[in-house]
Amino acid sequence: MKAISYARYGGPEVLEYGETDDPKLGPDDVLVKVRAVSVNPVDWKARQGHLDAILPAVFPVIPGWDLAGVVVRPGPAVPEFSEGDEVIGYVREDVLSAGTCAELVAAPVRTLAPKPGRLSFEEAAGIPLAGLTAYQVLHRVLGVRRGETVLVHAAAGGVGSIAVQLAAHVGARVIGTASERNHDFVRSLGAEPVSYGEGLAERVRGLAPEGVDAVFDTVGGDALKASANLVVPEGRLASIVDPGVTGYGGAYWFVRPDPSDLRKLSELADQGVLTIHVEETFPLERTADAHRRSEEGHVRGKIVVTVGS
Repeated sequence: MKAISYARYGGPEVLEYGETDDPKLGPDDVLVKVRAVSVNPVDWKARQGHLDAILPAVFPVIPGWDLAGVVVRPGPAVPEFSEGDEVIGYVREDVLSAGTCAELVAAPVRTLAPKPGRLSFEEAAGIPLAGLTAYQVLHRVLGVRRGETVLVHAAAGGVGSIAVQLAAHVGARVIGTASERNHDFVRSLGAEPVSYGEGLAERVRGLAPEGVDAVFDTVGGDALKASANLVVPEGRLASIVDPGVTGYGGAYWFVRPDPSDLRKLSELADQGVLTIHVEETFPLERTADAHRRSEEGHVRGKIVVTVGS
């Protein structure tokens, strides 16, 4: 099969396109023909070696954890899926090795859910990692409820744009930080936009003078520090990028595969509650360019790699 791989840590130039062995199918695995792969910041951070302390690499590494595709064959212990089923998955192993930037992936059944029929493969590929992150933080960590005010950082990005929609769906008031060019987009998702940068706290206080009930941090640093001062005394604070959040009394969260959570996200997409904006797509052989685009930042929604047809 064709795949992208890298034999050492480094920049986008270490990514190579070529032939590799088809994956072996374990009893609890599902062989998936990949149609689209979402690119997340964690992909290029892993490629640079920044995750080595928690996810060591077994080279050569095929990057990517998200996928949308079609079941080729389920393993003998998998009654949940059949040949031809369309699926999405957050296929993360305990090491960096067999990722999703390939024509075929042997995905553990615990990482998969039905693909929402309402979305294209490219849109659906943007759900797993970003969607699970947003869903788990909002529901398991922050426990956002109807009537509360939630501050979501980088509200136009992959995780932020989904978090805005999910928080609005439960009946929360959402304030989202974004660049000026993305303010209309953030409004369309259901949030009140504010510009990030110097003066952020004052701008948020202008909308919520008493403070906010919960903060979903996807930026860290100064934004996290400002956020800690915006939370009401009984409020909650969570970050997915800055472990220093615990010093402010908040929680740090690293997303985990969960088929029930992923199925719920798929259902919300089919109900029209959740939409995925794909800013740009790249063919598999140009995955390095997709990584470069993601590293530039300021992505509205998702960057997606397309695989076959």
